[in-house]
Amino acid sequence: MILLRHPVCGTLRGARSLSTRASAILSSLDIPVGAAELPGVYDGQWSGSGEVLESVCPATGEVLARVRSATPDELHEALGKSKEAYLHLRTVPAPKRGELLRQIREALSAKRDVLGALVTLEMGKIKTEGIGEVQEFVDICDYAVGLSRMMNGRVVASERPGHTILEVPNPIGVVGVLTAFNFPVAVYGWNFALSVAAGNANVWKPSPSTPLCSIAITKIIARVLEKNGLPGAVSTLITGGKDVGEAIVESRDIPLVSFTGSEAVGRVVGKAVQSRFGKSILELGGNNASIIMPDADMHLAVPAVFFGAIGTAGQRCTSTRRLYLHRAIAPKFLDALQKLYATINVGDPLVDGTLLGPLHTRAAVGIYSDAVQRLRQSGAEILTGGKTYDHAALSQGNFVQPTISVPKTADPADKIWSTETFAPILNVGLFDELEQAIEWNNAVPQGLSSSLWTRDIRNLGKWIGPEGSDAGIVNVNVGTSGAEIGAAFGGNKSTGWGRESGGDAWKQYVRWSACTVNFSDAAPLAQGVDFST
Repeated sequence: MILLRHPVCGTLRGARSLSTRASAILSSLDIPVGAAELPGVYDGQWSGSGEVLESVCPATGEVLARVRSATPDELHEALGKSKEAYLHLRTVPAPKRGELLRQIREALSAKRDVLGALVTLEMGKIKTEGIGEVQEFVDICDYAVGLSRMMNGRVVASERPGHTILEVPNPIGVVGVLTAFNFPVAVYGWNFALSVAAGNANVWKPSPSTPLCSIAITKIIARVLEKNGLPGAVSTLITGGKDVGEAIVESRDIPLVSFTGSEAVGRVVGKAVQSRFGKSILELGGNNASIIMPDADMHLAVPAVFFGAIGTAGQRCTSTRRLYLHRAIAPKFLDALQKLYATINVGDPLVDGTLLGPLHTRAAVGIYSDAVQRLRQSGAEILTGGKTYDHAALSQGNFVQPTISVPKTADPADKIWSTETFAPILNVGLFDELEQAIEWNNAVPQGLSSSLWTRDIRNLGKWIGPEGSDAGIVNVNVGTSGAEIGAAFGGNKSTGWGRESGGDAWKQYVRWSACTVNFSDAAPLAQGVDFST
């Protein structure tokens, strides 16, 4: 039985006034609480006279704000200002851009906890995860400060005497960043920090359901830009729906588009950007597996799978959705995991100690319910969960019970296994040999994160090598969820092949030129070609 320890309180959907806690959070971030509507466009000035977006608290159903999105004219003007801002920023030396990011880092850090509370209020993830998400933005700014002095090209040896070849990175232009609801702060941070270090302006189109997070972050960045005499359109914000996203994706003034979202939409975005010969960074679906070997440390593996499956109510791209257990330890592992599920605190995500908050929308609850129904109809055994909560205190929110299911078959071609469901549903399959589990891990279309639990170095070597996991994240004795910013983040196959954050991800935010320089008194041709007359 899952325990309800923190009842959710708040103003119900449609109420005319904000709850006290919502008012306190918004006021702390300079977001007006008494305004009938908020402007949702920033390009150095705040505007917005398009369609109204509603921000709704997923835990209570409270309408937090109504935000005016961009009209086509406002969108066009904002894109123009972004291009102008790029022309200015590209002339600023990279270390000075790093100093700008250091100041943004300090400003974000000063508001970290209240920004985290806003993420919790608007998105629904628990308080510690909301704060952790803002910390990711802080951390990537730290990373980019150092990177601003190390975005180096290369010197290449030339076959011709008196010649040298340089590979030179330069800013690419305006970068469009389309983010999803589940990480309404961090994903923009990953892109923004590297992009600014590289000398680019940025256009942010957030999820229509999390406009307040983007407004709060933009206000903080805008103050730092203004303090440094830089155009606000270095970090342009354009809220809106599908039409705004399409305009950004199709704009020839935006050479690079970073998109985080579903595989279906990502396929459309990728084709559209490629059709105009733009570049794209795609972070799409994850259908992530943990494999538990007989020699695994159960005291580490069980809690890791627990967090991977339930953290952010199963709405992380890296959430654990498939669990492959060696047959020898399956009963013991499942017993321990079910005991953990039975003790989870569900309720108000802003209260310390809550581990399970709501799904983000009512539509997500429907997706969860449909997935559970398909499992039941297919003959799967539901070990725990499988329904919404019936507690009166949770009735206004989007709360569902975390579910562990054992499908009748572990065939990865079955839609139960090959389709990602963005909800806390964990499907379990049993295997006898590691090779079989690796084959199942790799057989699905997605390839974001994967995890092997073992203390045998031979298993480790196989897992991370050419015969191992084909995912972009290949962990050993670490869960599928909770990546750090230092390494490049992204996945393979239908996850999109994109890379953001650390590692060599910065190289996507620049245009590269091979520059051959002749400092001799002759002009020989390469490959010994003789074209003399």
